[in-house]
Amino acid sequence: MSEKAHNVAIGTFVSGAILIAVTMIIFALGTGFGEKRETVVMVFNGSVKGLSIGAPVALRGVQIGQVTNIELMLDTDAIGLIMLVEAEISEKNIRRLGSNPEHITDQLIERGMRAQLRTQSLLTGLLYIQLDFHPDTKPVLAQVQSKYVQIPTIPTDLEVLTSKLEEMDLGKLAEEVQGIVASLNTFVTSADFQNLPAQLQASLGEVTALSRQLQSQVASSGPRLNAALDGATETLDSASRELPRVSALVEKNLKVLDQAIAAFESTMRNVDGLVAPNSPTTYQLNQVLQEVTRASRAIQALANTLQEQPESLLRGKSEETP
Repeated sequence: MSEKAHNVAIGTFVSGAILIAVTMIIFALGTGFGEKRETVVMVFNGSVKGLSIGAPVALRGVQIGQVTNIELMLDTDAIGLIMLVEAEISEKNIRRLGSNPEHITDQLIERGMRAQLRTQSLLTGLLYIQLDFHPDTKPVLAQVQSKYVQIPTIPTDLEVLTSKLEEMDLGKLAEEVQGIVASLNTFVTSADFQNLPAQLQASLGEVTALSRQLQSQVASSGPRLNAALDGATETLDSASRELPRVSALVEKNLKVLDQAIAAFESTMRNVDGLVAPNSPTTYQLNQVLQEVTRASRAIQALANTLQEQPESLLRGKSEETP
């Protein structure tokens, strides 16, 4: 093979390799190949009729994946059926903010993310899986062997209503309804109920008569009420006119009373100054009292002497014998 043919073969091979690489890149971008995906499982206890492989999986209305497998499992221990649904979650429509932590699905489940069957269309009856947050619900995980993360499920509104209806005793409820209907029938056919229209008509007549009587009384009492209101108005007007004069008189008397109180307080302070233990007036009074006491004692002694020796006024006081 010549060198020219060899170069052509190499160029053709390289061009083909580049074309294949470009084709695979376009295929990967178009089909989502290479995106980060995660497989999860969900267990439903009720019917999944209308749910098929390829059904959407949405998070608050935004499709983030699709159903990839549906299995019917028989629980031989509890003798029950379990509907195991596998789904593939893609991050194509999810934009992450933050540090992109690992095991984000587990964290979302802890925050209350639950799976629930919803109706795509009432006409077709097709179902899809809706993921949303219900933090007030307790996560219930089925005992199934799976290598994928299990998302807890919650029943649909119809399943909740059906469960409540099954818990009700419909037979007893029907008997109670029949009893109520029989009681109503007895009451309607009774004589009291038959006489009820006449009694109502009589009551309406009494109410009408009472209304007319009240109207006549109000009409007759109207002038007196108007006169009383006029008198009350005049009294209020008079009180309003006299109020400023009375207020001025009270204010004047209060000023006089304040002056009297001030004079009384001044007098009391003067009296306190006169009778204080260390005041000059108190000292002089004490001296006078002492002089009066000594004079009283001298007069008492003189009286005693005159009583015993009356002649002492003429001869003088005699000396006492020992």
